[in-house]
Amino acid sequence: MNKSALIEAVAAKAQVSKADAAKVIDAALEAAVEAVKKGEGLQLIGYISLGVANRSARVSKNPRTGAVVNVPAKKVAKAKLGAKFAL
Repeated sequence: MNKSALIEAVAAKAQVSKADAAKVIDAALEAAVEAVKKGEGLQLIGYISLGVANRSARVSKNPRTGAVVNVPAKKVAKAKLGAKFAL
């Protein structure tokens, strides 16, 4: 399912226009991105948890040249699906 299919599904279930559903979905996604960028994370119990994980610095190797490369520490987004996504 892509974003436009999600908008159609939400509009049909909530009995609202596609434009209104698109506004709500865009606002929700923007709020989720802002929360993760601030380091707060987002928890929708039973559905998904979004957060930030710290990846430590490491030494890696360029597979093409074999050169050793130092990869700096950084923060990455982390997602975990909840029980309602169990297949």
